[in-house]
Amino acid sequence: MSVSTLESSTPGPTDSQYGGLGFTHGFIASLAVIVVSEIGDKTFFIAAIMSMKHSRLLVFTGAISALALMTVISVVFGYTANIIPRIYITYISTLLFVIFGLKMLREGYQMAPNQGMEELEEVQSDLHKREEELEKDITIQDAESGARKRVRAYVIIFKIMFQAFALTFFAELGDRSQISTIILAAREDVFGVILGGIVGHSLCTGLAVIGGRFIAQKISVRTVTIAGGIVFLLFAFSAIFLDLTNS
Repeated sequence: MSVSTLESSTPGPTDSQYGGLGFTHGFIASLAVIVVSEIGDKTFFIAAIMSMKHSRLLVFTGAISALALMTVISVVFGYTANIIPRIYITYISTLLFVIFGLKMLREGYQMAPNQGMEELEEVQSDLHKREEELEKDITIQDAESGARKRVRAYVIIFKIMFQAFALTFFAELGDRSQISTIILAAREDVFGVILGGIVGHSLCTGLAVIGGRFIAQKISVRTVTIAGGIVFLLFAFSAIFLDLTNS
């Protein structure tokens, strides 16, 4: 028996043993789902509003740290679902994606054209009281020593980053993107889902801190929501088709 014959006959790990559809499919699915879920979402506006008053780098660092942590946590939850027979995961996750897709289409068609600006104003109102307290700490008296100023500067930096982290993390809990990440991790390559999720969150958060208000005015959240519904449906049917084909 030749070496090539032996290698071809030796069983080895397949894509289905590591998430079913491979790294690339998991990455693209996670990236697409995050982008269509997060643009115009509450976490998007939190980053946009905070970056109007504070360092964009600090806000981005705090927000993306929270989103990356949430992505990893969600993937861990989704991966544990692999104890369930894969055929059930395929049908259940596909059904949930179809429900999400139809729900987003319904929300998009019923959404007012200025829906994004209304949510922006709502988040801005919620953050106003928090910002007042933080602004008091930013005012440093000239009479203070240089060492004390540096200490307080570090404290302010930490507070800005922690506020961006905490607000983003808790706003993401139970959000559509978190649930979608859990579902994807149950059926896709987990490393692809993690990387795609973090890249997707980085893109959305980066857009938010660079020009969130301008983007909210120029991009229709209604259009993004409808497009998101279509993306959910496409990935639902493509995933089940590829999964059953591999089986």
